[in-house]
Amino acid sequence: MDTASTGQAFPVAVAVAGVVSTWLWKTMARLVWRPYAVAAAFRKQGITGPAYRLYVGSNGEANAMRAAGRGETLDARCHDIIPRVLPHHRAWMSRHGKVVVSWNGATPVLVVGDYAMAKQILADRTGTYGKIDPGASILALFGKGLVFLDGDDWSRHRRVLHPAFAMDKLKTMTTTMAACARDVIRTWEARAEIEVGHQFHELTADVISHTAFGSSYQQGKEVFVLQRELQAIAMATINSVRFPGSQFIPTKNNVRRWELEKKVRGTLMTMIRERQAAVAKEGKGYGNDLLGLMLEANAAAGDGGGGARSMTIDEIIDECKTFFFAGHDTTTQLLTWSIFLLGTNPQWQDHLRDEVLRECGGDSLPDADSLSKLKLMTMVIYETLRLYGPVSQLVTTVTADTELAGVRIPKGTMTMIPSAILHRDVEVWGEDAGEFNPLRFRDGVNKAAALAGALLAFSLGHRSCIGQDFAMLEVKATLAVILRRFAFEVSPEYVHAPVDYITLQPQCGLPVVLKLLD
Repeated sequence: MDTASTGQAFPVAVAVAGVVSTWLWKTMARLVWRPYAVAAAFRKQGITGPAYRLYVGSNGEANAMRAAGRGETLDARCHDIIPRVLPHHRAWMSRHGKVVVSWNGATPVLVVGDYAMAKQILADRTGTYGKIDPGASILALFGKGLVFLDGDDWSRHRRVLHPAFAMDKLKTMTTTMAACARDVIRTWEARAEIEVGHQFHELTADVISHTAFGSSYQQGKEVFVLQRELQAIAMATINSVRFPGSQFIPTKNNVRRWELEKKVRGTLMTMIRERQAAVAKEGKGYGNDLLGLMLEANAAAGDGGGGARSMTIDEIIDECKTFFFAGHDTTTQLLTWSIFLLGTNPQWQDHLRDEVLRECGGDSLPDADSLSKLKLMTMVIYETLRLYGPVSQLVTTVTADTELAGVRIPKGTMTMIPSAILHRDVEVWGEDAGEFNPLRFRDGVNKAAALAGALLAFSLGHRSCIGQDFAMLEVKATLAVILRRFAFEVSPEYVHAPVDYITLQPQCGLPVVLKLLD
């Protein structure tokens, strides 16, 4: 090699070596030095947890405990689902206390099993506890709507969407909810036994399709089918360690996810464009369904001045995806577990049936006013949310170095609130915390426990679920229709095996034996 070539190659080699050494330095800092430094800092404050393992963190230990828990089934009268759903958190908290530091890969996770600290996180308005990056598969399912937004974008979306979820608007949808339930329940009359989980998946998809998309409900049902497949893809990756750029590799799952995302977006875009074209051409409103109310509120925000800013089409599509999945799947599971508890507690089933017949009558579809009088049913739903809430833990990420109840937490730490464990805390809920007792809610949700705001099923404060009133109306309407037509009990074939499949579900389904009432 001549001298000139050598002279040219040398700077290139130096540059490459510099890039490689910088990458190695940053990788070592992220995967080795920082985790051990963070663990040491927490240890000095009296907070310990499972040992950090290079790259995988605590995930291997957690996954092993989950796998072991899934091998066990529960007695149908046992409501302690933690060994199957959050066995790792219970094990770590028993060893290290109510506040534990664990590891999601190289990211520290502060497991907060203390109510006061949990409420401080959920009540934060400074943006210190932000939403996590859920990964491409979860975003494909939910969309980047209110569930995963922060800061000004969250405030803007919430402001635009709030009118669509106002109770006076939701009340007009109650008859539609009840009519959908009646149509599904009619098909039960010729059957002695059904698997209600599947039935409720279809029912809630029908309710969402009609109330959210109105005359476009058939297209809404198409979205439902596509999102079920997206959920399966998301679950295949949810407990694995992601490495940077993995979402762009054309694996079989990624390619299918891209195809499904494109179809969902195309279907929703078509519905939105059709509404906008009708308004422009005919001068009519956007419609009284949730999509129409959302588009109307969005248009008003854009015309409102005063610094108000509307959402883009892509943002509206994301909110549709969020509402369709979150509203559909969580309500499905709430209905399923409500039927489970009523099917294993026949005395409460009788109490609720008497109340429904008294307040809603025996023939006409229940309306919002009659549903508001169902006090016992409200108690049962709250108790179902406490014992079998669709979401078993609440997760945030710390956006700046902060202090929580005297504990210094570095930026980038995830906080994990195991709400399913907190909902069984005997110091807060009493000695019967593990039992089904709806009467604890007789004086309202805020007086059911030793601490106000102890029920975290819809989160708390200004970040509480915008769709909770919608969900409560839908569940009440459906249960009212069922209770008037059927008595039921959980089939002897039922296997009590709750599993966290993004939402809490019965792993083997919920078969129910039906008795048609006169």
